[in-house]
Amino acid sequence: MTQAHLRVGTFTPSLLIDLARSTGRLAAADLTITETPVPSSPAQFHALEDGDLDIAMTSPDNVLAYRFLSSNPLGHNLPVEILAGVDRGLGLSLWLAPSVPDIADVRGRVVGVDVPQSGFAFVAFELLQRAGLHRDDYTIESLGSTPRRAAALADGGCAATVLNAGNELRASADGCHVVNTVADIGPYLGTVIAALPADSPQIAEPRARFAEVVVDTADEIVNGRLHDDVIEAAGRLLGLAAPQARAHLDCLLDGTHGLIPDGQIDEASITTLIELRRRHSPSPELDEVASAWPTMLAGGSGYIAGARGELHH
Repeated sequence: MTQAHLRVGTFTPSLLIDLARSTGRLAAADLTITETPVPSSPAQFHALEDGDLDIAMTSPDNVLAYRFLSSNPLGHNLPVEILAGVDRGLGLSLWLAPSVPDIADVRGRVVGVDVPQSGFAFVAFELLQRAGLHRDDYTIESLGSTPRRAAALADGGCAATVLNAGNELRASADGCHVVNTVADIGPYLGTVIAALPADSPQIAEPRARFAEVVVDTADEIVNGRLHDDVIEAAGRLLGLAAPQARAHLDCLLDGTHGLIPDGQIDEASITTLIELRRRHSPSPELDEVASAWPTMLAGGSGYIAGARGELHH
C-alpha cells in the first residue's frame, strides 16, 4: 500500500473517522484524512466536482439527485458513485422549537431544511404530512447543514426541522421536542460514502481502503467494542454531556436507526428514498431511477443487498 491523503466532506463531525484515527485503523491502512465540514449538500457536491473534496459522507438521496435528476441544485448531473453504506439515519426525526408546543403550532411558521429538494427535506415534509400539516401550511426556508438547523431551532430561527447524528440530543437538551421519526416511513438509509469515479488505481484504491476502514469501525462498534471510545468521542466532537453521549451510543447500536456493520446498500431503503421523491417532488425521471439505481454503486464495492421493500403508509 502507498500512503494517501484524502479530503472528506461531512455535515456533522464523523465519530467513525475519529475512532478509525484514534484506534490506528487509518494509519494501518496508510491513510491520512482531512475532514472538512460542509455548509450544505450543494456546497458538498460543488466541492466534489471542483476537486476540493475526494469523498463525501452524504445522504444517498443526494447521490440519486446529482447522478440522475436534471433538477438537482447544480443544474447538471455528476457521475457520483456510492462506495459503502454507513448508517440508517442515526435518529433522524422531526423536532419542534422550544417555543412551539404542538405540531399544529407550526402552521404559518418556518420549517428549516438543508435545501428544499433534498432527501432530509422530503423526510420533513412526509413526517409533517403524517402529523396533519401540508406544504401550504408552512414556509420552507433553506438553513443548511444539520448542526446549523439544530442551532436555528434552539434559537427560534425555525419552528420545526429534522435532526439526527447527535444534533437531536443537543436540541432536546435545549428544550426542543420530538414529533416522530423516519422509522414511521419505512426502512431508511441515512449516510453513504460517495465519490466521483476514479480514473486510475492510484486514486480508486485509497478510497476503497477508506470505505473498508469506516465499515470495519462500524462493525467493531455494533459488535460490542469501542463503546467507551464512542462515548468519549461523542462528548468531544458533538458537545454531548455524558447521558447524551450514552444515548448516542445506543442510537449507533440500534438496528433501525444505527450503523450498518457490513456497509451494504439494500433495495428496500433505496425504494423508500425514491418513493419519498415521488410523493414530494414528482418527476418522470424517477421511473428510470427505480431501475437504474444499482449503477450508482461503485464497481467491485460488494456493498449491495437484495431485499425489496416499499414505503409504509
